[in-house]
Amino acid sequence: MTHLLIFGLGYTAGRIAEAMRTRGWHVTATGSAGDLAFADRAAVLTALGAATHILSSVPPDRASGSDPVLDAYGAALKGRELFYLSSTGVYGDRAGAWVDEATPTIAQSGEGRRNARAEADLAWLTMGARVFRLPGIYGPGRSALDRVREGQARRIDLPGQVFSRVHVDDIVSGVVAALTQASPAEAYNLGDDWPCSGNEVTEHACRLLGLPLPPLETLEDANLSEMARGFYMENRRVANGKAKRVLGWMPRYPTYVEGLAALL
Repeated sequence: MTHLLIFGLGYTAGRIAEAMRTRGWHVTATGSAGDLAFADRAAVLTALGAATHILSSVPPDRASGSDPVLDAYGAALKGRELFYLSSTGVYGDRAGAWVDEATPTIAQSGEGRRNARAEADLAWLTMGARVFRLPGIYGPGRSALDRVREGQARRIDLPGQVFSRVHVDDIVSGVVAALTQASPAEAYNLGDDWPCSGNEVTEHACRLLGLPLPPLETLEDANLSEMARGFYMENRRVANGKAKRVLGWMPRYPTYVEGLAALL
């Protein structure tokens, strides 16, 4: 039986686990929703020995910048079928330009502010993993619709600022495609077909819900957290053609319009 071991059974990885179980795979996982304690080394090594495929969704440690999975179990991962959920943040700020998997990451080019995710991304690629670079993730309970309903939506006045995003179900279909075929151990961008401003998505969500638009704020007046402010300081469009060509992946929700309609 094919056996998937997941490090970090969170929002996205939990849905990947469910999709693989429906395909008859045995799935074990660490994390609060999993059945393994990450610190139980003996149990994790036993699971690693039984696993045919290994997926990590664990981000780098914010304090140290290191990857917890590679630090703890890297030696046992060598030569295995590896899969890693990364971020399109590895590309850094591109002033609105398109990036694809041939675009050097911050870790590869040495340009831009230090990015622990980019270092982890490179480490997993070096280990021979399929690395999925993900933009802003939305889905049930985590979308512009929820933020508007809860009064948490923001509109930031940054003309020309664009982001890419992806519905969680489309991440699942992309990762499942890689898990179930002889996919090359390379990087893949999984984003939708329509990079655009966050304001555009928020405004559409307001129209769908019949609720007023939140006020337009300057970045200075918005009083954002350091993490959120860093997000707005980067501007890029993420191309997804490689995943379509190599994995045969096709997003079910090619833009936020289809994605929000399904969530509504």
